[in-house]
Amino acid sequence: QVELVESGGGLVQAGGSLRLSCAASGRTSSRYVVGWFRQAPGKEREFVSGIVWSSGNTFYANSVKGRFTISRDNAENTVYLQMNSLKLEDTAVYYCAADPVFGSWSPHRMRYWGKGTLVTVSS
Repeated sequence: QVELVESGGGLVQAGGSLRLSCAASGRTSSRYVVGWFRQAPGKEREFVSGIVWSSGNTFYANSVKGRFTISRDNAENTVYLQMNSLKLEDTAVYYCAADPVFGSWSPHRMRYWGKGTLVTVSS
């Protein structure tokens, strides 16, 4: 079992920045992949960014490429999502998810999920 706890959400003005954290505990492994997903009201959950823990390879949705940066801290077992130049449409609950197998970034195949952290971008 892997436990994931997100933090760092909040209210920010458009153009501002936030850094989300995802702390992992339990039966973690360097083979895991960790992704950030988000779900806005009335919309389906969507992939935002992901990282392969062992290699450090990163992936981004087109909508956030160039604005968001995902990174990991091996010592802290934590994955970060630095979000810059935030837009109104980035408003959502952001979830951290992990899976021991790297297949695709579909939210349906991620095994472990955190409870989410709310990001609200205001004008």
